Amino acid sequence: MMNLNKLTAISSIDGRYNHISQELSSYLSEYALIKYRILIEIEWFKSLSKVKGIKELPTLNKKDVNFLDSIYHDFSIHEAKKVKVIEKRTNHDVKAVEYYLRDKFNTNSKLRKRTEFIHFACTSEDINNLAYSLMIKATCTKVLLPKIKEINILIKRKSHSYSKIPMLSRTHGQAASPTTIGKELANFSYRINMILKNISGNNLKGKFNGAVGNFNAHKAAYPELEWPKITKNFIENLGLKVSEYSTQVEDKDSLAELMSSYVRLNNILIDFSRDCWGYISLGYFSQKLKKGEVGSSTMPHKVNPIDFENAEGNLGISNANFQHISNKVVISRWQRDLSDSTVLRNIGNCFALSLIAYESLLKGLIKLEINKVKIKLDLENCWELITEAIQTVMRKNNLPEGYELMKSFSRGKEINEKDIQNLIKGLDIPEIDKNTLLRLTPLKYIGLADILAKKI
Repeated sequence: MMNLNKLTAISSIDGRYNHISQELSSYLSEYALIKYRILIEIEWFKSLSKVKGIKELPTLNKKDVNFLDSIYHDFSIHEAKKVKVIEKRTNHDVKAVEYYLRDKFNTNSKLRKRTEFIHFACTSEDINNLAYSLMIKATCTKVLLPKIKEINILIKRKSHSYSKIPMLSRTHGQAASPTTIGKELANFSYRINMILKNISGNNLKGKFNGAVGNFNAHKAAYPELEWPKITKNFIENLGLKVSEYSTQVEDKDSLAELMSSYVRLNNILIDFSRDCWGYISLGYFSQKLKKGEVGSSTMPHKVNPIDFENAEGNLGISNANFQHISNKVVISRWQRDLSDSTVLRNIGNCFALSLIAYESLLKGLIKLEINKVKIKLDLENCWELITEAIQTVMRKNNLPEGYELMKSFSRGKEINEKDIQNLIKGLDIPEIDKNTLLRLTPLKYIGLADILAKKI
């Protein structure tokens, strides 16, 4: 059997793009899942020790807490392998964590007497759903959101820099009213801003109410305690919101909503990648050359827009994973089945592919340079674009059939500056309006595009 490395990895995530995706190992790997499970078990044990009605588990002192915290903070790959060895025996991953903690507690003269309060009244899903929520929350907060904001900051900077550079628009692929390079970038920044608010504001939820969501075991052991309140405080102290109603499984609706937000974000970035690709193809954007880099294996002149193509491809695969997982995890047969469990083990794919795409986008954006000569050349020959302004001013002055006149004047014809000037001079409109139209050129007919680009 071949040893696993970048060249033998089946997935490009762990192979070709490992230098990017490895940042997520601390949050989305098997090791991370085990470590977060240990965190939940330890925090629950500590939380129980503070409940006055549980006399069998005395309040922990600082030394006890430090010992417990060290189990989590010092948890290494070496320790994770110990858990996996136990799992081979138990054939149950969460139970293996419990037994691992028992072994750790047995090294402490005080805590070895309290091992039965490890995993107290818990089902595996109580541990897992909180672990996954914390893993995903950390992934978004510490890795993905900063990267998305970095992309958006760069788009905003370019939007401001290129705010006044006019450009020919294309609607349905045809020449349309001018815009500016900066305004087109601002459109995407605005959309990204909206989605960022959704992602940042998403409060992942968790449940901790036992085997079928009714606190059955909790009530049997301590019927007088307010278990919904106790577990609510526990979950909120972890930085999550509580799911007050559930079966054995947390409904995962908040997770599905978060993943749907990433799908929307990634679709915006696919749209952006395609636009950049198109503008490179038109010659509006060029790409900074890198010494030694090859664009085509046979055509030496080419500098291909590979960063935007790579981003588009990986965003698409990421979205396919996001959509399947978000659709699957909100469905469970009766009080629980395990089909969601195996699917959740693939959450790393979604976020890793998105991260790989975001890095490609950043590379592409940094390399972009505008070709003012090409942009100006395309626009300054499109005098027919001014007909929109003319027919609108005619409407303002209540002149009939302005649209029809401009259609007859310009459709399917080559129009130059002189044609437009003569047309305007012959209109029965106030001089102030006539002079405004006469000052218009395709390069100046940008409306508020420059202001809107600067405002973003």
